Amino acid sequence: MALSLPAIMRTTAARLSALYFLLFALCAVLLVFYMTSLSARMLTGQTQQTINDEVLGLARAYQSGGLPRLVRVVEQRSRQPGANLYLIADVNGQILTGNVQSLAPGVLETDGWTTEPFSYRRFGEGELERQRNQASDPNGAQPGETEIQSEGEKGHNAIALVLRLPNQMIMLVGRDLGEPERFRAVVRRALMLALGMMGLGGLLIWFLVGRAALKRIDSVSEASRRIMGGDLTGRLPVTGAGDEFDRLSENLNTMLARIATLNEGLKQVSDNIAHDLKTPLTRLRNRAEATLSGKHKTTDYRQALEGTIAESDQLIKTFNAILMISRLEAGYSSESTSKVDLAAAVHDVVELYEPVAEEAGVVLETAADGNFSVDGNRELIGQALSNIVDNAIKYSTDATEKPAVRVALQRVGHEIRLSVSDNGHGIPDDADRARATERFVRLEKSRSQPGSGLGLSLAKAIMTFHNGRLELLPANPGLSVIMSFPGREDH
Repeated sequence: MALSLPAIMRTTAARLSALYFLLFALCAVLLVFYMTSLSARMLTGQTQQTINDEVLGLARAYQSGGLPRLVRVVEQRSRQPGANLYLIADVNGQILTGNVQSLAPGVLETDGWTTEPFSYRRFGEGELERQRNQASDPNGAQPGETEIQSEGEKGHNAIALVLRLPNQMIMLVGRDLGEPERFRAVVRRALMLALGMMGLGGLLIWFLVGRAALKRIDSVSEASRRIMGGDLTGRLPVTGAGDEFDRLSENLNTMLARIATLNEGLKQVSDNIAHDLKTPLTRLRNRAEATLSGKHKTTDYRQALEGTIAESDQLIKTFNAILMISRLEAGYSSESTSKVDLAAAVHDVVELYEPVAEEAGVVLETAADGNFSVDGNRELIGQALSNIVDNAIKYSTDATEKPAVRVALQRVGHEIRLSVSDNGHGIPDDADRARATERFVRLEKSRSQPGSGLGLSLAKAIMTFHNGRLELLPANPGLSVIMSFPGREDH
């Protein structure tokens, strides 16, 4: 997928980033106007304060020496360089003294502060401009044209306080706004430049962020397409950044691994069922065919039917074990859990298998006295223990010494360990011990011993259901099967 701008704009991350950028830009523009107006108000206030100070000084001069002293002071201050404006005019608005040559119409008719900045021309400024223009324009221009152009180009603005003297003469004290306006223009340009740079940077960051987000999504989508195409070994990319994409990918990868394990288990179960159930079904068919052929007595038919029923019971038992394993591995069980006394469960199973052990010549011992309670299902735990004890009795008969099976309970830390040990030939190879808990795995190559290869698989599934674990350890001689349960909180 090409990482074009339209493709980026279709992503949620890019849209959210664009929204954030627009809101940020709006706030920045408002901030520029606010800062500009604030600086203008501040400069205007400072200018008015300066004018008020000048007016106070002139008022003191007028009070001390009347109009003649006021005129002298105005003339002195008018000759000083600076931005202050001074003007004294008669009642008709004719300028008598000051450093202002001309004003915008209507200014002297104002009483108090001028409402808006007005244009003006300083005394002698027009002559200097004419001389400068005549020097730069050898062809010469008409005096009126040069003056008008000069005033238009200069464009001096000022604010002023217009006062009426007791004799109705007019005094104007003002200040040129050139410096404040230049400062305000500098502030505006700086803020606009900063806004532009922030906008450009924001656009660049937005594009890069959107492009990076889209790139991650594209990689996840590509991996998802491969997985949906049947490649369950594929996994979503994890960059190691630990962000939300990594967490999502890790969770989905865990889910895919679980699905792959379940699929592999299902495939293995299907293969094992086809392989291991083919023999008993073939045996059933051959027995039925042999019974129907030839002439047989009634007892022969009875024996054949009894054999068929026993074979069918074994098949049903196998299917029930497969279904139970599947339910337990899927994490679902309708069986209720409660407090289970493991010692009582051990004694029940041992009592059940004592006749079997005695018939096989195996000594069955127990060491399970005490309070060993766990949270679980009594029937499932009994089923798992029965399978393990049955295996131990079955495979201890070839012991070099007196065959014996020992069932013991002990507490190790926060765990309760139920062990079933025999002194048979055991499982010497580590890999074989690891395979022994897989479904339909029978380490006996000859398969002369009865069984389906599901006993330890069912025990392992039951222990997983109880948040425990099943371990096969060498007992030297023999084999120890350890069932480790998490202990109850009340112990």
